[in-house]
Amino acid sequence: ECPLCLLPQPPEAFPTLASCAHRSCRACLEQYLRIAVSESRVQVACPHCPAVLQPADIHGLLAEPALRDKYEEFLLRRLLVADPSTRWCPAPDCSYAVIAYGCAECPRLTCGREGCGTEFCYHCRQPWHPDGPCVPAPSAPSLANPAAQLVHPEDSAHGETLVQAEAEDIKVCPRCSAFIMKINDGSCNRMNCTVCGCLFCWLCLQEISDVHFLSPSGCTFWGKRPWSRTRKILWQLGIVLGAPMVISLVAGIAVPVITIGIPIYMGRKVLAGSLESSLSGCQQCLSVTSSVLLSLFVSPIITAVMVGVGVPLMLTYIYGVVVLSLCR
Repeated sequence: ECPLCLLPQPPEAFPTLASCAHRSCRACLEQYLRIAVSESRVQVACPHCPAVLQPADIHGLLAEPALRDKYEEFLLRRLLVADPSTRWCPAPDCSYAVIAYGCAECPRLTCGREGCGTEFCYHCRQPWHPDGPCVPAPSAPSLANPAAQLVHPEDSAHGETLVQAEAEDIKVCPRCSAFIMKINDGSCNRMNCTVCGCLFCWLCLQEISDVHFLSPSGCTFWGKRPWSRTRKILWQLGIVLGAPMVISLVAGIAVPVITIGIPIYMGRKVLAGSLESSLSGCQQCLSVTSSVLLSLFVSPIITAVMVGVGVPLMLTYIYGVVVLSLCR
């Protein structure tokens, strides 16, 4: 029985995958890959686990040549985007990539696609400008401008609202400039581009690390917009001024809880295990007593390590990262 469609299938209908040992019928895998490729996803995981499917398996499962070609195009684009020397032709309806090594001093590039030949700048990636400085790239809200052409003059107010809504829902990847759409409902702002694999923040459109939403950047993991400058400064000042009192309070509560809680927890755990065994009453009492006494010696060491490591880390973060951000 296929675990996806729950239909009985013959054994030959379950292809073997090189990435993992999970099995699904060929029809379900083909439909799964068809949806993934149509969504421009090339790092396709197994339907049952995070293991990434191998390109050879994807080629064998995709029956339509058009889908295989599209998968190859997306895979090649992902590899080219990861190369910092790749420049994409800015001409309309041209997605040709130019590999430009050592072109910083001579920034004039020419698209090599047959019938195009567009000349553009290596630095700003805009059409070639021999007599002027580099022009900045269009901002993300301009992506919604074509929608304004569909609005009648009498509906201009509604059109402005529509353009603003689309500008908030559609943004570009900071690495490869691919269009990315997200429902602006306050959901998770940690975005992953399916084209180049870039991990970025939806609010500030900056590539992020795992501590981006814990830093005083004003970007929240959930929410429709970052904090205002006033709220961010007040929050940082509150952290800097109130950190000693909060850390002392947390440490004052955590130290006795950990010191006393570990022996109690170990005693109850050993007692529950001894009751299920065939030990006598004296043996049960001895095992519980020994575990509690051992925990009384170990728990202060654990408490000292946690306080000795945790408190300096918190103080370093507050009076290092937070104060530096506040000074900026």
